[in-house]
Amino acid sequence: MGRRTVQPRTVAVSCAGHVVLRGSPEELMPGLLAPLAGNRVEDPARFLPALGVAFDRLTPWERMIWTLQATPQPATVPHAVTVRHLEPADADAVHALGPDASWLSASWGGPRGLAASGHAWAAVGRTGRILAVACTYFRGTGYEDVAVYTVPDRRRHHLALFCVTSLCADIACRGHTPSWNCSIHNRASRLLAWNAGFRLVREYVHYAVGSPVSHDRLSA
Repeated sequence: MGRRTVQPRTVAVSCAGHVVLRGSPEELMPGLLAPLAGNRVEDPARFLPALGVAFDRLTPWERMIWTLQATPQPATVPHAVTVRHLEPADADAVHALGPDASWLSASWGGPRGLAASGHAWAAVGRTGRILAVACTYFRGTGYEDVAVYTVPDRRRHHLALFCVTSLCADIACRGHTPSWNCSIHNRASRLLAWNAGFRLVREYVHYAVGSPVSHDRLSA
């Protein structure tokens, strides 16, 4: 039997609730887009008409991309706090961060995957409680996108800055460039990025998509 070459017209790449669309939207039926429901989609403008037909809601979200370009501001680790790599034994402590931090480990398959990844630094208190985490969220061939979380009662203590700085040193040793992605409205994230040595590269828009429009509604 001869081989058939597959040449898709459209490609959707998905990870941890984020989707990148590339290719051509021509002949792209709404039903094919339905699995993207509830995700945040980054795509060229030519896909917007197809997305608008396929979903009941399409909410734009303005974003910023930064890369590490400058020397970070100095940070001092408070007494009784240790900044170190996350280890497999830290999985329960990552889980204990709760639902508000669940997104942090989504690209690693959950707390256990993040703890064992070798791509995360944490500020850990004397009791073993994790106070802040910085990790590689997406890893590409040239860039590693940084994600960070600090428990509410330890914010403004510069723990995240020290974790980010340590992680970026690791990323550089791997021959990659640290990158940062945040909402233009997230002032705290923008300030942390700047203090860690990141500088703005470009702005873009991705879209939070709602539920698929029913087939009956589309054919009415």
